[in-house]
Amino acid sequence: MEPIRNIGILTAGGDCGGLNAVVRAAAKIAVARNIGAYIIPSGYAGLYNLVDYDELVRLDDERIDHVHSSFAGSEAGHSRVKISKIKNPDKYRRILEGLRKFDIGGLVISGGDDTGSVMVDLTENGIPCVHAPKTMDLDLHTYSVGGDSAINKIAHFVNEIQTTGKTHNRIMVVEVFGRYTGHTAFRGGVASDADCILIPEIPVDFDVVYDHMKRHYMRRILRSDLRSGTYTIVVAEGIRDEKGHLFADDSASLDSFGHVKLAGAGRYVRQCLEERLRRDEEIERFLKRVGMYVPDVFTSPEVREVVPGHLVRSGSTFAYDVNFGKEAGAAAVLLLLQGLSGVTVLSVNGGEIRYISTKEAIRRREVDLRIVSFYEQMDICFGRVPVPCAPLFAEGPGVQDRVY
Repeated sequence: MEPIRNIGILTAGGDCGGLNAVVRAAAKIAVARNIGAYIIPSGYAGLYNLVDYDELVRLDDERIDHVHSSFAGSEAGHSRVKISKIKNPDKYRRILEGLRKFDIGGLVISGGDDTGSVMVDLTENGIPCVHAPKTMDLDLHTYSVGGDSAINKIAHFVNEIQTTGKTHNRIMVVEVFGRYTGHTAFRGGVASDADCILIPEIPVDFDVVYDHMKRHYMRRILRSDLRSGTYTIVVAEGIRDEKGHLFADDSASLDSFGHVKLAGAGRYVRQCLEERLRRDEEIERFLKRVGMYVPDVFTSPEVREVVPGHLVRSGSTFAYDVNFGKEAGAAAVLLLLQGLSGVTVLSVNGGEIRYISTKEAIRRREVDLRIVSFYEQMDICFGRVPVPCAPLFAEGPGVQDRVY
């Protein structure tokens, strides 16, 4: 293998905090080793069209100064393109020609499972790549850039919404990202003292949710000297009912990776609760007892859904993601220089760079239901009858790689 004189830096998939830290650190360590670092813009779309570019942005010291690690999103830009779906039979040769045109000997690619699957495909077709893991969904088998920032923002929004919930005695439903796994909904909900957290790993029994909501909501208002209370639910967009059905609009389309563009989980939860509230005769008696009932005007508590959406991806990056992003970006370059390809950065512990195969890293990792049972002991509802938790006790072997 010839020595690498230049690297390409590419980001793809969903945007999130920490990506610019990856870009900045990868460029910094390349420059320190007299290796050129070039941005390949617009993700895999830019990689496919690289051969047609007249020039690329080189990240020298001056240009790197304009890449701010604390900004979310990516200076390199993104697209959702699955290379294997391109019908051009010469697509891999075209990509290799583009890399040769700019004398790029390897790629640092930051993305999640979809991005990683494309990277595996590129590697198998002779394109050297190393993966800096990125996904706020935290469903890879390593910590991923963006997770901590998203969790903190979810927790912040859920905490904030409780003030309006309490003011109006509303039940608040906050819908957040999480197609197949509920890591960010789970951790964000725990951090914000949410009463109920609904995640894709657990089919939702709405009767259980309603009973938990009713008990806590009524207790808070009855014990408040001002008859004030709220109840908060965090729901991942990918939740399913007891039959395994997703909650998505009938008009929902597919993205380039074949995933349904989800929408409506929060609204569905709201509707299920509203229906039960209207049918429950005890609710009318309760509202009359606390002086809230108004005939034909206010006959059941309000349920509101809120969707912060891309706000949890955007804006600023939290410190942990900056640190991990820099370590992952720099380590990816060093792995490339060692002649490694098709691997994902796991961690940097002291002077040791740990990595695993990208095929292994991108296998979906779901929320461990044993930790859910642990939190059910603290009276958080997860949309099911609580499962008993019998923890084991063991002395730890030492510091391990962080995975939420």
